[in-house]
Parts: sequence; structure tokens; C-alpha cells
Amino acid sequence: MFTKKTFLSFAASALLTLSFSSVLSAAAPSTLTIEGINQQAQQDAGTGTHITLLHTNDVHAHATEATPYMGYAKLSGIANLYREANPNTLLLDAGDQIHGTSFATLVKGESVIQTMNLMGYAAMEPGNHEFDYGYDRLLELSKMANFPIISSNIVEKNGKAPFEPYIIREVDGVKIGIFGLETPETAYKTNPKNVTNIEFTDPTVAAKKMVAELQGKVDVIVALGHLGLDQSSTDTSLKVVKEVPGIDVFIDGHSHTLLENGQTENGTLIASTGEYGEHMGVIDLWVDGGKVTKKQAYVLDEKAAANVTPDPKVAALVDSIQESQKSILEETVAESSVKLDGERTQVRAGETNLGDLLTDAMRKTAGTDVAITNGGGIRASIAAGKVTKGDVITVLPFGNLIVSINVTGAELLAALNNGASDFPNEKGAFTQVSGITYKIDTAKEKGKRVHSVTVGGKPLDLKATYSLATNDFMAVGGDEYTMFKGKAQTGIYGSLDEALIEYMQSLGKVNIKTDGRIAEAPTPASSTGEATTPATPVKPVPAKPSTTKPATPAKPVPAKPSTTKPAKPAKPAPAKPVPAASDVYVVKAGDTLYSIAVDHGTTWKVLRDLNDLTNAHWIYPGQKIKLPAMTATAAS
Repeated sequence: MFTKKTFLSFAASALLTLSFSSVLSAAAPSTLTIEGINQQAQQDAGTGTHITLLHTNDVHAHATEATPYMGYAKLSGIANLYREANPNTLLLDAGDQIHGTSFATLVKGESVIQTMNLMGYAAMEPGNHEFDYGYDRLLELSKMANFPIISSNIVEKNGKAPFEPYIIREVDGVKIGIFGLETPETAYKTNPKNVTNIEFTDPTVAAKKMVAELQGKVDVIVALGHLGLDQSSTDTSLKVVKEVPGIDVFIDGHSHTLLENGQTENGTLIASTGEYGEHMGVIDLWVDGGKVTKKQAYVLDEKAAANVTPDPKVAALVDSIQESQKSILEETVAESSVKLDGERTQVRAGETNLGDLLTDAMRKTAGTDVAITNGGGIRASIAAGKVTKGDVITVLPFGNLIVSINVTGAELLAALNNGASDFPNEKGAFTQVSGITYKIDTAKEKGKRVHSVTVGGKPLDLKATYSLATNDFMAVGGDEYTMFKGKAQTGIYGSLDEALIEYMQSLGKVNIKTDGRIAEAPTPASSTGEATTPATPVKPVPAKPSTTKPATPAKPVPAKPSTTKPAKPAKPAPAKPVPAASDVYVVKAGDTLYSIAVDHGTTWKVLRDLNDLTNAHWIYPGQKIKLPAMTATAAS
């Protein structure tokens, strides 16, 4: 079964040019008991010794059970059950564990390492967010871990390798070689200051070296990677396995991709569990005579694990850690009459009220003309009602400071284009803004999509200088905001979370709506990014309402009083009703929702809403797309 968050392997292969060769279909046990696990394994068995690899990725410190997240105690309970059913079981993690919620950030990841130790992890590949507390802190945490942190393509600039490139574990006579691969995107997908003394080498080159090193020494070769399958990434797990034969299994992370039954390419089974501990991954291998005779993968969610008893020792540890943090996190700091939308799918692909609120807070704190922050830095929503400090820290877990710099209008335009490069697809660099309005033309090439920019209600002047508030991550070039790198900081202020709290308190009860500061529209004639009168009506790009639940700190330097106030929100244009469906279009290879919309005289947003699609790029050949009644003639 595929879900909307699933990476649609067959469906997306044509559209995303991933060309997976086959799907290994494996069923989870009908009952998650020792007997049920063994019965399923016997039914699926290959020849030889049975090995089970359990795996997680991108858990981001979601420590407790809260639908759909299973939490560490339940994940550990599942692992214990599989170990009882098959002692030949290893638990592995593909990165992004130690950062993401206040459970981790208040103690800079130590709480997660303590929990993973108790859960019995066998190895971990660090993700980009393992560097969020700095490289030195990651080295400290690696010494606290009872399991090896491995990576074959992280190298200090002096040539020293800080982590073992691989480990070999012998399980019931079967030798398993496990090597790590880190995404080179870490260079800008953590604060670049955190990784100034290390380099991330080509993962494909590193993988070739590892396979050559391990062949002849082991029976099974496993890549434990934090590369992902994002279309926008240069280095992906798919690229590696296509170019490097001999890898039996690639356990992946980084793109938060859910592969429910794994995916094979060039003889390698790729497996990934999605995000936030919503799934435990299970890979079954049978090894005979030094060769893998059969391999298959599946995932377990909270429904499958409903009757699994959470590990009481892990539950007690998590409880004790949370209790020690309780008084800090439960402090009520503000109140909101509306949900503040910070869902991943929203803040990385459109304007949200939380994005507006945060950037307004940044601009007020720094007293600047404009403010920009990256949507990927907003990690959760805040429910309507009382807002606690813990809520705010979970939204803004990275402890970033607000800094101000001066930029030209041309540099400001380049920054907006960097954020809009993948629109309408999600991108962590997508810009949430204050003091600015801008429009995106998806028909234009990357780097030239943004137009009709205004600053303070006036057209952008490419030669003028503007004061900008941003976060210290972006100010040093993070998320590829290279136009900011090297700029002298004109001010350093408090942390984002403290600024947001202070701003919410200044508003009394928060009641903010998106005001159309970001919109999608065709480029007017002769537009160069400077604002012009649009030739056609524009469509505001508010993010869709989301129902998912939220996903981490520094004392601020008091902000200087500012006389600059954020611009009063303009009333958004009323949304047009979605037309009733009258006809359907069958998706062909190479189609995108945008191209279908253009061909049928409508917009991709109308088609998305009419067909209840979560993301514009999740369509596949053979899928039937309902068309609005007014375009039926064009479709015929």
C-alpha cells in the first residue's frame, strides 16, 4: 500500500526519472508477536541463515508516542520483539536523530544518545542535523555512544577521518560489513560555521572504495547513508547504487522518504522509513555460502504495532528526562486564537501565518527594512490556545540568533530566487518574508522566477541598499544563500525563539492570517524583479491547511528599541472556489501538474485542490486527474 507521504516508486519513476528496476513486495506479519514474526519469516524464507536488519531515519528526537509518532519506547519494544524472534537482528540508524525537539536541544543531544544506548543500536550514520550543535559537540556525543558512529566520506581538512568508515559484525557466522555515507549537502544544511574544518567527499567515490575494501572480507555489504532521494539533490542513494555495484542493502535517510516495501536498483535494495519515528523499517536477508539468496523489506507503523508493549526501561528514561525539563517547557508565554502553521509541506512551499509572524518578529527586533528566514528552519506548528515555551522551542529548535546585514536590491532579488528555485515543490530554503512582497513565475528558469518585488510597499530598487534581518545560519551562506556570505553584521540580537515569544507577547492575543506577501503570477512584460503593475490577476500562495501534529535555544541580547514597525497586513484576496470536475486527464510519462494545468487553461493549485493532492509533484503515469468544468473543452 502507498500513502500520500510514500515515495511513489512506480508512479514517480517516469516523472522523477528515477527508473527503479523492481519492487520487492513483502508483507508485515499479520500479528506482531514472536509467533507471528516467525511464521511470516518461514513463509517468505530464502535459503541459508536468516538475518534481520531493523532501521530508523530522520526521527528528529520525537521521543514520545503521539499519533502518528511511535516514540522511543514503542520503537524499542518492537526491536526487542524482533530480537526475541530472531537473535540475528541488528538495529541501525541512518541519521538525524539528535536534533529536532526540545527533548534533545535543551541538552544538546545527550538525551537522545542515552536513549539510543538503552535501545541497543548497533551503528549510526550521522545526518546533517547531527552537526547542529557543532562538530566538536558531535565528537563529544560519539564518545558517549555505546555504538559506533560511522562515515566514510567525512574528512577533516588536515586529512584525518574523525569516524570509522565501516564496521564488520559477525552474526551467526555471517559477516556483515556496514559503511556510512553522509550527504555533501551538510556543508550548507547545517550552519556552515559548524563544519568549517571538515569536508564531505563524493559519496559515490567513497562507496566504490568501501565496496572494494569489504568484498572478500564479508558476506553482506550494507550502506548506511544519509543521502535521500530528493529530485533536487545531486548525490542520492539512487545515484550511488546505480554507479556502485556490490551493495546488498542501502539504508537511507535525509529526504524523509517512505519506501513501504523497499526498492531495488542494480541489485541493491534501498530502504527508508519516512520521518519522526512514524515507522520502524524491517529488512529480512537470507545468506547461504557467502551470498545473499533473498532480501525483502517492509515497514511497521503505529497500527501494526498497536499491541506491542513499549520498552519499560526506555519509557522510564524518557520520562525522567522530560520531568527534568518540565518546569522550563511548560511555562505559558503567549496565547494564539488561531493555529500557527509551521508544517513541513507548507513552510517549504508557500506563505504561512507562522512564517509571517516569525519574520515580523525578526524585523521588529532588529529594526530593519526587511526580514527573511528559511522555511526549513520552522519545524512545527503551534495549536490555537495557550502557547508554552516548549511549543516555541519545538518550532525553532536550532538556537539561531537574529543578525542584521546590509544588502543591495540585486542581492535581495537573488536571495528570493534561491528560495523559489524549486517552487511549487518543497525546499528548505524557501523564503518566508516581512517587509517584502514578491511573485513567482514557475514558467521561468531557476534564478529568474521572482518578479514584482516590493519593499515597504515600494518597487524594489536593484541598486539601493536595504537593511536585512535574517538568522545566523543564512547570514553565513547556509541553504545556499551565498549572496549573504561575508557580509559585515550590523547587529546581533537574541535567539529566534526569544524574539518570537517577545513579539507574540507584544501583540496580546495573536490572531494573524496570511496577507498575500508571496504570490504566484506570470511575469509582466519587461519585468527584471523590480515591481511593475501585473498584467494578470495574481494568486496568493498561502499554504494549505494541515492536520499533522508538531515535530529546538540561547538567551537573547536585548534588542534595541525600534521605531520601525512591520507593515500592516493587507487583506488577502478572497480565494476563488474550486470549479466542479467535469472531465479527467490521464497522466502521461513526463507530465507535471503545472504542464497539465497550462495545457488545460487552469492552474496547478486548482488541480491540486480539486484532486486532493498533497504535493504538486506526486502524480504518476496512468493516474486520472480531474479537470475543472470550465476546462473540459480544452481537454477534449
